[in-house]
Amino acid sequence: MIAQPLAQVAIFAFVLSGLLSARVPGVTGPHAYVIYLMAGTLCWSLFADVVSRCLTIFIDNGNLIKKISFPRVTLPVIVVGIALVNNAFLFAALMIGAVLLGHWPGLALVWLVPLSLLTLALATGFGVVLGVINVFVRDTAQAVSVVLQALYWLTPIVYMTSILPERYRNIPELNPLTPLVAAYQAIFLTRTSPDWPSLVPVLFIAVGMLFVSLTIFRRAGPEMADVL
Repeated sequence: MIAQPLAQVAIFAFVLSGLLSARVPGVTGPHAYVIYLMAGTLCWSLFADVVSRCLTIFIDNGNLIKKISFPRVTLPVIVVGIALVNNAFLFAALMIGAVLLGHWPGLALVWLVPLSLLTLALATGFGVVLGVINVFVRDTAQAVSVVLQALYWLTPIVYMTSILPERYRNIPELNPLTPLVAAYQAIFLTRTSPDWPSLVPVLFIAVGMLFVSLTIFRRAGPEMADVL
């Protein structure tokens, strides 16, 4: 979970840095694109890690769910904890890389705390819903892996929306991860606080998905034990 995103950053930086460094909006410098890529990767890795782990958490722990009485809500909590630890190690590795490149985000890094919580809430809401569905429809995991791959490229992590053709620029705006990634990029690149108004819809979506996931989880709990 740490080596893969680091390798991805290195590959994209090597291939695309010369092409896109001059196009990072509002930032100049030879390593602007690398920092841009690091910021987006940190956000995406946290989201994708939580969703992927929640997707199979009930199936992976089927024996526990069937044989032991315990509060099953602890399973998503454990997933969140593991994802946070992985993301912390990734953050440390990226910060070492940023320092080596001569770029330090400074005190703006404190804004990563609420942004990480918002990313976790959004990912957990979607992840738990998909995890419950996956218990009853086992092909869900394969479908979600394809959707996550498409979602990665619909999120401005590797590219900037400014380089897209005019008629396609509104597509990433429909993605709730876009303002989250932009907030990470603002912290890392320009050392500024996020654009909080743009994150309000993301907050509503995250809270709504958490409510939906909790409702589905409670209602499907007895049936899940039987199916598993």
